[in-house]
Amino acid sequence: MFKRSLTLIAMILVLATVLSACGGSATPAPAAPAAPAAAATQAPAAPAPADAKVTLKVLVHQNPPMVEFMEAFNQKFQAKYPNITVDMSVVNANDLSTVTQTRLTANDVDVVDMFGFANASQPYMKNVTAPNWQTLIEAGLLMDISDQPFVKNYDEATIKDAGTYNGKVYQINLGRVSYSGIYYNKDMFTANNVKVPTTWGELVAACETFTAAKIPCMTAGGKDGWPIFVGAYGLIGAMYPDQAALVEGLWTGSTKWNDAKALEMWEKMKVYTQNMMESGASGIAGDAAPGRFASGAVAMFPGGTWYASAIEAAEPAFQWGYIPFPGSDNADDNKYLFGKYDQGWVIAANTANKDASLKYLTEFSDPANYQAFANAVGFIPTQPGAKLETQIGQEVAQYLANFRVGYEQYWVAPKGAGQYANPYASYFKPFGTYDAPQELADKVQADLQSGLDANK
Repeated sequence: MFKRSLTLIAMILVLATVLSACGGSATPAPAAPAAPAAAATQAPAAPAPADAKVTLKVLVHQNPPMVEFMEAFNQKFQAKYPNITVDMSVVNANDLSTVTQTRLTANDVDVVDMFGFANASQPYMKNVTAPNWQTLIEAGLLMDISDQPFVKNYDEATIKDAGTYNGKVYQINLGRVSYSGIYYNKDMFTANNVKVPTTWGELVAACETFTAAKIPCMTAGGKDGWPIFVGAYGLIGAMYPDQAALVEGLWTGSTKWNDAKALEMWEKMKVYTQNMMESGASGIAGDAAPGRFASGAVAMFPGGTWYASAIEAAEPAFQWGYIPFPGSDNADDNKYLFGKYDQGWVIAANTANKDASLKYLTEFSDPANYQAFANAVGFIPTQPGAKLETQIGQEVAQYLANFRVGYEQYWVAPKGAGQYANPYASYFKPFGTYDAPQELADKVQADLQSGLDANK
């Protein structure tokens, strides 16, 4: 963490705000950070005595199950520590980054709900804007919690992937989701003597069997576009299990979207979109796809773990399973679930209530309290002893040791890259305009190269 004067901190944050406003992105960008408040020039408040009456200011984003849990947790915490009053503010998720920066700069918050660290500016990247969490750390506004005992309650990989920067821990992350799996109809597989696929060849054969039986193989919300390419994220992961290395290779030029390996990926994406997806999937809305799968109309549904509750709500008795997308011909490459980390906790570096803040995270991280939180919000747990006691929790449990952060959590597009500079299966007909894998591969690489060349 840099140790600079508070005046310089304010200057850094203003510069980060200006740069954020200038950057382009292939995906919707988060709200631009707010300009630092004038109070940033004030010295940190003197720490309060451990037993003094304090008001602990906590900031969270709007997520009804989580907010409901936190309100109950705060009551229990205050009963245990009667000298601490918790003042919890709730803001919309889209406003969390801006409000966080404003209140941290003004020394007006103690504990903050922050999404898992992602899309960091790496040394091999040129002319990119650092994400807000990275800017806050470099400005000295987040507390280093590396040596706090409660950190050890969480998976080592989680702490490394979602809460560590330059070897120091700043966040405990509370949950993760996977978007790289496939839901499958257990009864339909049994009735048609199809075994659960573990390789690409087995997946192709399964779809051929269902098609011959006049059963559509897969569905997804093609009308919304994004469910098609997100549904194929598992295919990308199977082809490139080291997603961080993939991103670095694309930036440095050692990997190209039109080299031989990538061309194999595009050829498989063409099969996925044109042979595996049911005809008419381009007209299905994203929120309608889980219900269609649950109705028994199709054999499989590629998508994220967040769809599980909608499937269960549509048909409570429906028997389904969830497996990693078998995109490789090598079964060992298909054992990973790829996804992203969701919310976590950070502490303001300049808090006057350090003792109360640490007590708050210590209590929250108690295994019993954390298990209650996981049950309430339905995240895949990040404490090794916790279990998600739902159907999707049982399905993914065997793969959690192989959970990996997905490509889009590492990727930062070079400024000036074209609109096709992404590995999206949705570029293929009928969801897009391309039909030939080589033509599409060349277009994607050309659009990426235009950004790389502009930032040499």
